[in-house]
Amino acid sequence: MSSSPVMPGSTPQDLRQKRRLALVGGSLGNLVEWYDWFVYASFAIYFADSFFPGDNPTTQLMNTAGIFAVGFLMRPVGGWVLGRAADRHGRKSALTLTVTMMSVAALLIAAAPTYGQAGYFGAVVLLLARLLQGMSIGGEYAASATYLTEASARNRRGLGSSFQYVSMTCGQLLGLGMLITMQHTLTTAQLESWGWRIPFLLGALFAVVVFWLRRRLQETDAFAEEASGEGGHDARGTLKALWQHRRQAGLVMALTLGGTVAYYTYTTYLTKYLVGSAGMAKTTATLVSFTALALFAVLQPFAGMLSDRIGRRPLLITFAVGCTVGTYPIMTALGSASSYWSALGLSLLALVIVTGYTSINAAVKAELFPTRIRALGVALPYAIANALFGGTAEYVALWFKDSGHETGFFWYVSGCALISLVTYVLMPDTRDVALSRVEAEADSAQGRASAADPVDVLR
Repeated sequence: MSSSPVMPGSTPQDLRQKRRLALVGGSLGNLVEWYDWFVYASFAIYFADSFFPGDNPTTQLMNTAGIFAVGFLMRPVGGWVLGRAADRHGRKSALTLTVTMMSVAALLIAAAPTYGQAGYFGAVVLLLARLLQGMSIGGEYAASATYLTEASARNRRGLGSSFQYVSMTCGQLLGLGMLITMQHTLTTAQLESWGWRIPFLLGALFAVVVFWLRRRLQETDAFAEEASGEGGHDARGTLKALWQHRRQAGLVMALTLGGTVAYYTYTTYLTKYLVGSAGMAKTTATLVSFTALALFAVLQPFAGMLSDRIGRRPLLITFAVGCTVGTYPIMTALGSASSYWSALGLSLLALVIVTGYTSINAAVKAELFPTRIRALGVALPYAIANALFGGTAEYVALWFKDSGHETGFFWYVSGCALISLVTYVLMPDTRDVALSRVEAEADSAQGRASAADPVDVLR
């Protein structure tokens, strides 16, 4: 399969440089977004009593957790608002807006007054910041997935889109590394007094750098082509237009279901499971998660490149089969893991399976929709599925554990993966679809059967 043709006035070197900048700009912003999202959960134990008075630490944490949950509820709103903006005003514009919102949110948290300084006004500021973060994350996924896919060479879309989860995971690692570093350099009293503000201040500064970088990005050829076409502007990025592609939207939700549950199970919930069920020391469990996530990030580009050679469906099907069949034995073995190495090996086995989904899901979703509705088509169905299933995975796991039927959660994860498996088997492979008229014309010139509109593959 050939790469995208060189546009008039551009040299191959110009195109390579443009794609490198697109990769860096799209990925670094995603990293900062997820760093800011992650440090809230990580440092909540240190700032909870700054905003909520009382003698019950559990109540304080529940209040901050409630505000954290609001961020998940805002993801579909952000997916709709910012996905619409990306389809109507451009991918670059939406990417710049998401990182601006995240920077403002981080600054609000860093500067929020404590209860002793301003009563519950500080909690209100915290809530407003989480609303902004939730909207920003909801829009960032779609904007970066669409941008990375459209900006990549046609025969490297899997590779380009894989960097979304590379950057997402690196953002979590950066936040976790910040927590570990500050725990070893500051006392608990210092962290609770002022130290917890530092990671949010740094997150805001990181976002400013990414804002400058994203301002230098060029719009994708696919969107520029769509924007220069006659008519149709009012239909771009609208719910009415998305309804016309409701089958594809349903596919996005179904193919996301198993992947998002598995991802949150083996990333955010893993440490708690190793501590609470396997009885592992917190420091050891944290190190297992950190190492496994670092290796997981390295795997993404290789799986993305593999999908560019053999197609998307083989990787998705491999993930779903592995997760459906392997979740119960892997989680059972992790529950009795007694050493760092055994836990790490099992965690890596699980994350290798999950890589079949994470490495290419952005490209698959983007390849399902035409340009005029691509960002919203990726954003809204994904955000809904993520909020309903990914964001609740940890709560469902703890509910099963509290009810005395912890293994029920293992079957829950397997069942979600099974639903996605049926979807993967029935859906077409999207690797060869043309995302723009330029690519479609190249197909026509070469006598290939790919369609200009990716929706055609579903007819």
